[in-house]
Amino acid sequence: MHALELTHFKNHRASSWQFNPKVNIISGNNGNGKTNVLDALHYLSLTKSYLNTNDSQNITHGESMALLKAKLARKGSEHVLDLGLKKGQKKKVRLDGKEIDRLADHVGYMPVVMITPMDRDLIIDAAETRRKLMDTTVSQNDKHYLNALMAYNRALTQRNTTLKYFASNRTYDAEMIGLYNEQLAHNASIIFEARKAFASELLPLLTHYYHLLSGGKETVGVRYKSALHESSMTDLLTENESKDRVLQYTSSGTHRDDLVFHLGEHPIKRVGSQGQQKSFLIALKLAQFEITKRHLGMPPLLLLDDIFDKLDEGRVANLLSLVHTEEFGQIFITDTHPERMLELSENLQLNHSTFEITDDGEIQSL
Repeated sequence: MHALELTHFKNHRASSWQFNPKVNIISGNNGNGKTNVLDALHYLSLTKSYLNTNDSQNITHGESMALLKAKLARKGSEHVLDLGLKKGQKKKVRLDGKEIDRLADHVGYMPVVMITPMDRDLIIDAAETRRKLMDTTVSQNDKHYLNALMAYNRALTQRNTTLKYFASNRTYDAEMIGLYNEQLAHNASIIFEARKAFASELLPLLTHYYHLLSGGKETVGVRYKSALHESSMTDLLTENESKDRVLQYTSSGTHRDDLVFHLGEHPIKRVGSQGQQKSFLIALKLAQFEITKRHLGMPPLLLLDDIFDKLDEGRVANLLSLVHTEEFGQIFITDTHPERMLELSENLQLNHSTFEITDDGEIQSL
Protein backbone atom coordinates (compact mmCIF):
# COMPACT_ATOMS: atom_id res chain seq x y z
CA MET A 1 0.00 0.00 0.00
CA HIS A 2 1.75 3.16 -1.23
CA ALA A 3 -0.90 5.84 -0.73
CA LEU A 4 -4.45 6.41 0.50
CA GLU A 5 -6.95 9.20 -0.11
CA LEU A 6 -10.14 9.54 1.93
CA THR A 7 -12.98 11.85 0.91
CA HIS A 8 -16.02 12.27 3.17
CA PHE A 9 -15.26 8.97 4.93
CA LYS A 10 -16.46 9.18 8.53
CA ASN A 11 -14.63 12.18 10.07
CA HIS A 12 -12.09 12.38 7.21
CA ARG A 13 -13.48 15.08 4.92
CA ALA A 14 -10.28 15.07 2.86
CA SER A 15 -7.10 13.34 3.95
CA SER A 16 -4.19 11.85 2.04
CA TRP A 17 -1.40 9.53 3.15
CA GLN A 18 1.95 8.38 1.75
CA PHE A 19 2.86 5.18 3.54
CA ASN A 20 6.11 3.53 4.58
CA PRO A 21 6.58 0.08 3.01
CA LYS A 22 7.08 -1.44 6.47
CA VAL A 23 5.72 0.20 9.65
CA ASN A 24 3.23 3.09 9.76
CA ILE A 25 2.33 4.61 13.12
CA ILE A 26 -0.80 6.78 13.26
CA SER A 27 -1.19 8.80 16.46
CA GLY A 28 -3.66 11.32 17.78
CA ASN A 29 -6.21 11.86 20.50
CA ASN A 30 -9.24 9.60 20.77
CA GLY A 31 -11.93 10.67 18.30
CA ASN A 32 -9.49 12.18 15.79
CA GLY A 33 -9.95 9.34 13.28
CA LYS A 34 -7.00 6.97 13.79
CA THR A 35 -9.10 3.82 13.72
CA ASN A 36 -11.04 5.15 10.73
CA VAL A 37 -7.85 5.01 8.63
CA LEU A 38 -7.45 1.32 9.46
CA ASP A 39 -11.14 0.75 8.82
CA ALA A 40 -10.74 2.35 5.38
CA LEU A 41 -8.05 -0.24 4.56
CA HIS A 42 -10.38 -2.98 5.83
CA TYR A 43 -13.16 -1.57 3.61
CA LEU A 44 -10.91 -1.62 0.55
CA SER A 45 -10.02 -5.24 1.29
CA LEU A 46 -13.34 -6.81 2.28
CA THR A 47 -15.76 -4.15 0.93
CA LYS A 48 -17.21 -3.60 4.41
CA SER A 49 -16.39 -1.93 7.68
CA TYR A 50 -14.72 -3.87 10.49
CA LEU A 51 -16.97 -2.00 12.91
CA ASN A 52 -20.22 -3.56 11.60
CA THR A 53 -21.88 -0.28 10.66
CA ASN A 54 -23.92 -0.03 7.48
CA ASP A 55 -22.47 1.82 4.52
CA SER A 56 -24.43 5.05 4.90
CA GLN A 57 -23.13 5.48 8.47
CA ASN A 58 -19.59 5.67 7.08
CA ILE A 59 -20.30 8.77 4.98
CA THR A 60 -19.41 12.08 6.63
CA HIS A 61 -22.48 13.62 8.25
CA GLY A 62 -24.21 15.99 5.84
CA GLU A 63 -22.60 14.49 2.73
CA SER A 64 -24.16 12.14 0.18
CA MET A 65 -21.11 10.14 -0.85
CA ALA A 66 -17.67 8.92 0.24
CA LEU A 67 -14.64 7.81 -1.75
CA LEU A 68 -11.70 5.65 -0.63
CA LYS A 69 -8.79 5.48 -3.07
CA ALA A 70 -5.57 3.49 -2.70
CA LYS A 71 -2.40 3.09 -4.72
CA LEU A 72 -0.78 -0.28 -4.17
CA ALA A 73 1.67 -2.77 -5.61
CA ARG A 74 0.61 -6.36 -6.17
CA LYS A 75 2.93 -9.03 -7.55
CA GLY A 76 5.27 -6.45 -9.05
CA SER A 77 2.63 -4.23 -10.69
CA GLU A 78 1.19 -0.86 -9.65
CA HIS A 79 -2.60 -0.58 -9.27
CA VAL A 80 -5.27 1.91 -8.24
CA LEU A 81 -8.16 0.63 -6.14
CA ASP A 82 -11.14 2.74 -5.18
CA LEU A 83 -14.40 2.18 -3.35
CA GLY A 84 -17.36 4.54 -3.57
CA LEU A 85 -20.26 4.83 -1.15
CA LYS A 86 -23.41 6.74 -2.08
CA LYS A 87 -26.57 7.00 0.00
CA GLY A 88 -29.40 4.94 -1.45
CA GLN A 89 -27.12 3.14 -3.93
CA LYS A 90 -24.97 0.02 -4.01
CA LYS A 91 -21.31 0.54 -3.18
CA LYS A 92 -18.92 0.32 -6.12
CA VAL A 93 -15.38 -1.03 -6.24
CA ARG A 94 -13.08 -0.23 -9.17
CA LEU A 95 -9.65 -1.65 -9.95
CA ASP A 96 -7.59 0.46 -12.34
CA GLY A 97 -10.78 2.26 -13.37
CA LYS A 98 -12.78 -0.89 -14.18
CA GLU A 99 -15.78 -1.65 -11.99
CA ILE A 100 -15.83 -5.07 -10.32
CA ASP A 101 -19.21 -6.67 -11.03
CA ARG A 102 -19.39 -8.98 -7.99
CA LEU A 103 -17.95 -7.62 -4.76
CA ALA A 104 -17.26 -11.20 -3.67
CA ASP A 105 -14.80 -11.52 -6.56
CA HIS A 106 -12.68 -8.75 -5.04
CA VAL A 107 -12.30 -10.38 -1.61
CA GLY A 108 -8.74 -11.69 -1.23
CA TYR A 109 -7.19 -9.24 -3.72
CA MET A 110 -5.80 -7.03 -0.93
CA PRO A 111 -5.96 -9.21 2.19
CA VAL A 112 -5.93 -7.74 5.69
CA VAL A 113 -5.82 -8.96 9.28
CA MET A 114 -7.02 -6.43 11.87
CA ILE A 115 -6.37 -6.50 15.62
CA THR A 116 -8.49 -4.13 17.74
CA PRO A 117 -9.68 -3.76 21.36
CA MET A 118 -13.05 -5.08 20.11
CA ASP A 119 -11.45 -8.51 19.60
CA ARG A 120 -12.23 -9.42 23.21
CA ASP A 121 -15.70 -10.13 21.84
CA LEU A 122 -14.17 -13.26 20.29
CA ILE A 123 -13.84 -14.66 23.80
CA ILE A 124 -16.84 -13.21 25.62
CA ASP A 125 -19.51 -12.93 22.91
CA ALA A 126 -21.76 -15.47 21.22
CA ALA A 127 -20.67 -18.00 18.59
CA GLU A 128 -21.57 -15.65 15.71
CA THR A 129 -18.45 -13.57 16.44
CA ARG A 130 -16.17 -16.60 16.17
CA ARG A 131 -17.90 -17.82 13.00
CA LYS A 132 -17.17 -14.38 11.53
CA LEU A 133 -13.46 -14.94 12.24
CA MET A 134 -13.57 -18.25 10.36
CA ASP A 135 -15.57 -16.78 7.50
CA THR A 136 -13.36 -13.69 7.11
CA THR A 137 -10.19 -15.77 7.03
CA VAL A 138 -11.33 -18.60 4.78
CA SER A 139 -13.25 -16.29 2.41
CA GLN A 140 -10.08 -14.31 1.64
CA ASN A 141 -8.29 -17.56 0.82
CA ASP A 142 -10.99 -19.61 -0.91
CA LYS A 143 -13.53 -18.28 -3.44
CA HIS A 144 -15.33 -21.66 -3.48
CA TYR A 145 -15.97 -21.29 0.25
CA LEU A 146 -17.22 -17.71 -0.05
CA ASN A 147 -19.68 -18.66 -2.81
CA ALA A 148 -20.94 -21.63 -0.77
CA LEU A 149 -21.34 -19.43 2.32
CA MET A 150 -23.35 -16.82 0.41
CA ALA A 151 -25.56 -19.49 -1.17
CA TYR A 152 -26.10 -21.18 2.20
CA ASN A 153 -27.10 -17.91 3.88
CA ARG A 154 -29.55 -17.12 1.07
CA ALA A 155 -31.18 -20.55 1.33
CA LEU A 156 -31.28 -20.28 5.13
CA THR A 157 -33.06 -16.92 4.98
CA GLN A 158 -35.55 -18.27 2.43
CA ARG A 159 -36.24 -21.41 4.47
CA ASN A 160 -36.79 -19.41 7.67
CA THR A 161 -39.08 -16.93 5.90
CA THR A 162 -41.04 -19.83 4.41
CA LEU A 163 -41.40 -21.56 7.81
CA LYS A 164 -42.81 -18.33 9.28
CA TYR A 165 -45.21 -18.00 6.33
CA PHE A 166 -46.42 -21.59 6.74
CA ALA A 167 -47.03 -21.08 10.47
CA SER A 168 -48.96 -17.84 10.05
CA ASN A 169 -51.09 -19.31 7.23
CA ARG A 170 -51.50 -22.77 8.80
CA THR A 171 -50.18 -24.56 5.77
CA TYR A 172 -47.09 -26.59 4.85
CA ASP A 173 -45.36 -27.58 1.63
CA ALA A 174 -42.80 -30.32 2.25
CA GLU A 175 -41.62 -30.18 -1.37
CA MET A 176 -40.69 -26.50 -1.12
CA ILE A 177 -38.85 -27.07 2.17
CA GLY A 178 -37.10 -30.00 0.51
CA LEU A 179 -35.69 -27.69 -2.19
CA TYR A 180 -34.19 -25.42 0.46
CA ASN A 181 -32.87 -28.47 2.30
CA GLU A 182 -30.99 -29.59 -0.80
CA GLN A 183 -29.33 -26.19 -1.19
CA LEU A 184 -28.41 -26.08 2.48
CA ALA A 185 -27.03 -29.62 2.49
CA HIS A 186 -24.87 -29.09 -0.60
CA ASN A 187 -23.29 -25.88 0.68
CA ALA A 188 -23.05 -26.98 4.32
CA SER A 189 -20.70 -29.81 3.38
CA ILE A 190 -18.34 -27.34 1.62
CA ILE A 191 -18.45 -24.94 4.58
CA PHE A 192 -17.91 -27.71 7.14
CA GLU A 193 -14.89 -29.24 5.41
CA ALA A 194 -13.24 -25.82 4.95
CA ARG A 195 -13.83 -24.80 8.57
CA LYS A 196 -12.53 -28.16 9.80
CA ALA A 197 -9.34 -27.69 7.77
CA PHE A 198 -9.02 -24.12 9.07
CA ALA A 199 -9.28 -25.21 12.72
CA SER A 200 -6.70 -27.94 12.14
CA GLU A 201 -4.27 -25.46 10.57
CA LEU A 202 -4.99 -22.86 13.26
CA LEU A 203 -4.13 -24.95 16.32
CA PRO A 204 -0.32 -25.34 15.96
CA LEU A 205 0.07 -21.71 14.86
CA LEU A 206 -1.99 -20.43 17.78
CA THR A 207 0.14 -22.48 20.20
CA HIS A 208 3.35 -21.20 18.61
CA TYR A 209 2.47 -17.51 18.73
CA TYR A 210 0.96 -17.68 22.22
CA HIS A 211 4.21 -19.13 23.54
CA LEU A 212 6.27 -16.41 21.82
CA LEU A 213 4.09 -13.60 23.16
CA SER A 214 3.50 -14.80 26.70
CA GLY A 215 6.47 -16.97 27.52
CA GLY A 216 3.95 -18.82 29.66
CA LYS A 217 4.05 -22.53 30.38
CA GLU A 218 0.30 -23.01 30.02
CA THR A 219 -1.05 -24.57 26.84
CA VAL A 220 -3.80 -23.11 24.69
CA GLY A 221 -6.13 -24.85 22.29
CA VAL A 222 -9.00 -24.44 19.87
CA ARG A 223 -11.73 -26.90 18.91
CA TYR A 224 -14.18 -26.66 16.02
CA LYS A 225 -17.68 -27.36 17.31
CA SER A 226 -20.23 -28.45 14.71
CA ALA A 227 -23.18 -30.83 14.61
CA LEU A 228 -21.86 -32.00 11.23
CA HIS A 229 -19.09 -33.92 13.00
CA GLU A 230 -21.76 -36.48 13.96
CA SER A 231 -24.42 -36.12 11.30
CA SER A 232 -24.94 -34.92 7.73
CA MET A 233 -26.82 -31.69 7.08
CA THR A 234 -29.54 -33.66 5.29
CA ASP A 235 -30.10 -35.85 8.36
CA LEU A 236 -30.07 -32.86 10.70
CA LEU A 237 -32.75 -31.09 8.68
CA THR A 238 -34.89 -34.25 8.51
CA GLU A 239 -34.55 -34.99 12.22
CA ASN A 240 -35.45 -31.42 13.21
CA GLU A 241 -38.23 -30.80 10.69
CA SER A 242 -41.06 -30.90 13.24
CA LYS A 243 -39.09 -28.81 15.71
CA ASP A 244 -38.30 -26.22 13.01
CA ARG A 245 -41.98 -25.96 12.10
CA VAL A 246 -42.79 -25.09 15.72
CA LEU A 247 -39.86 -22.71 16.15
CA GLN A 248 -40.36 -21.19 12.68
CA TYR A 249 -36.62 -21.17 11.98
CA THR A 250 -33.84 -23.62 11.08
CA SER A 251 -32.48 -24.87 14.41
CA SER A 252 -29.39 -26.81 13.27
CA GLY A 253 -26.65 -26.54 10.68
CA THR A 254 -23.35 -24.81 10.01
CA HIS A 255 -24.94 -21.47 10.97
CA ARG A 256 -24.72 -22.75 14.56
CA ASP A 257 -21.03 -23.72 14.43
CA ASP A 258 -18.54 -22.39 16.98
CA LEU A 259 -14.86 -22.31 17.91
CA VAL A 260 -14.10 -23.29 21.52
CA PHE A 261 -10.97 -21.65 22.97
CA HIS A 262 -9.09 -23.37 25.78
CA LEU A 263 -6.42 -22.46 28.31
CA GLY A 264 -5.13 -25.75 29.66
CA GLU A 265 -8.19 -27.97 30.01
CA HIS A 266 -10.72 -25.20 30.58
CA PRO A 267 -12.46 -22.51 28.49
CA ILE A 268 -10.27 -19.39 28.43
CA LYS A 269 -13.41 -17.30 28.93
CA ARG A 270 -13.71 -18.77 32.45
CA VAL A 271 -10.14 -19.22 33.65
CA GLY A 272 -7.95 -16.85 31.61
CA SER A 273 -6.59 -13.72 33.26
CA GLN A 274 -6.87 -10.44 31.38
CA GLY A 275 -3.22 -10.71 30.29
CA GLN A 276 -3.66 -14.32 29.16
CA GLN A 277 -6.77 -13.46 27.17
CA LYS A 278 -5.04 -10.52 25.47
CA SER A 279 -2.02 -12.65 24.54
CA PHE A 280 -4.37 -15.37 23.28
CA LEU A 281 -6.28 -12.95 21.05
CA ILE A 282 -3.15 -11.54 19.44
CA ALA A 283 -1.75 -15.06 18.96
CA LEU A 284 -5.06 -15.98 17.32
CA LYS A 285 -4.84 -13.05 14.90
CA LEU A 286 -1.18 -13.75 14.07
CA ALA A 287 -2.18 -17.32 13.29
CA GLN A 288 -4.94 -15.93 11.06
CA PHE A 289 -2.28 -13.81 9.36
CA GLU A 290 -0.02 -16.81 8.72
CA ILE A 291 -2.85 -18.93 7.30
CA THR A 292 -3.90 -16.15 4.93
CA LYS A 293 -0.31 -15.62 3.80
CA ARG A 294 0.19 -19.36 3.16
CA HIS A 295 -2.89 -19.69 1.01
CA LEU A 296 -2.56 -16.46 -0.98
CA GLY A 297 1.22 -16.46 -1.32
CA MET A 298 1.44 -12.86 -0.08
CA PRO A 299 1.39 -11.24 3.38
CA PRO A 300 -1.84 -9.43 4.33
CA LEU A 301 -1.73 -5.89 5.63
CA LEU A 302 -1.49 -6.14 9.42
CA LEU A 303 -3.63 -3.51 11.15
CA LEU A 304 -2.95 -3.02 14.88
CA ASP A 305 -5.50 -0.68 16.47
CA ASP A 306 -4.72 0.81 19.90
CA ILE A 307 -2.26 -1.97 20.65
CA PHE A 308 -1.35 -0.63 24.12
CA ASP A 309 -4.95 -1.27 25.17
CA LYS A 310 -4.14 -4.96 24.80
CA LEU A 311 -0.56 -5.34 26.02
CA ASP A 312 1.97 -3.76 28.34
CA GLU A 313 5.03 -2.09 26.82
CA GLY A 314 7.20 -5.20 27.15
CA ARG A 315 4.73 -7.37 25.27
CA VAL A 316 4.22 -4.68 22.63
CA ALA A 317 8.01 -4.69 22.10
CA ASN A 318 7.92 -8.50 21.76
CA LEU A 319 5.10 -8.23 19.23
CA LEU A 320 6.82 -5.53 17.16
CA SER A 321 10.09 -7.48 17.14
CA LEU A 322 8.15 -10.49 15.93
CA VAL A 323 6.29 -8.72 13.10
CA HIS A 324 9.14 -6.46 11.92
CA THR A 325 10.40 -9.08 9.49
CA GLU A 326 10.03 -9.60 5.76
CA GLU A 327 7.45 -12.34 6.22
CA PHE A 328 5.03 -9.91 7.89
CA GLY A 329 5.01 -7.27 5.16
CA GLN A 330 3.37 -3.88 5.82
CA ILE A 331 2.06 -2.92 9.25
CA PHE A 332 -0.24 -0.11 10.44
CA ILE A 333 -0.36 0.82 14.13
CA THR A 334 -2.51 3.36 15.99
CA ASP A 335 -1.67 4.82 19.40
CA THR A 336 -2.73 7.84 21.44
CA HIS A 337 0.86 8.63 22.54
CA PRO A 338 3.25 9.21 19.60
CA GLU A 339 6.30 9.58 21.84
CA ARG A 340 5.75 6.09 23.26
CA MET A 341 5.72 4.44 19.83
CA LEU A 342 8.57 6.65 18.56
CA GLU A 343 10.79 5.56 21.44
CA LEU A 344 9.91 1.90 20.89
CA SER A 345 10.51 2.22 17.16
CA GLU A 346 13.93 3.77 17.70
CA ASN A 347 14.92 1.18 20.30
CA LEU A 348 13.85 -1.67 18.00
CA GLN A 349 15.32 0.07 14.93
CA LEU A 350 12.06 -0.25 13.02
CA ASN A 351 11.78 1.02 9.45
CA HIS A 352 8.84 3.33 10.19
CA SER A 353 6.92 6.50 9.39
CA THR A 354 4.88 8.30 12.04
CA PHE A 355 1.83 10.47 11.43
CA GLU A 356 -0.24 12.52 13.85
CA ILE A 357 -3.88 13.50 13.29
CA THR A 358 -4.34 16.83 15.08
CA ASP A 359 -7.52 17.87 16.85
CA ASP A 360 -8.50 19.98 13.82
CA GLY A 361 -8.04 17.02 11.47
CA GLU A 362 -4.70 17.89 9.90
CA ILE A 363 -2.20 15.12 9.09
CA GLN A 364 1.35 15.82 10.27
CA SER A 365 4.43 13.67 9.66
CA LEU A 366 6.62 13.36 12.76
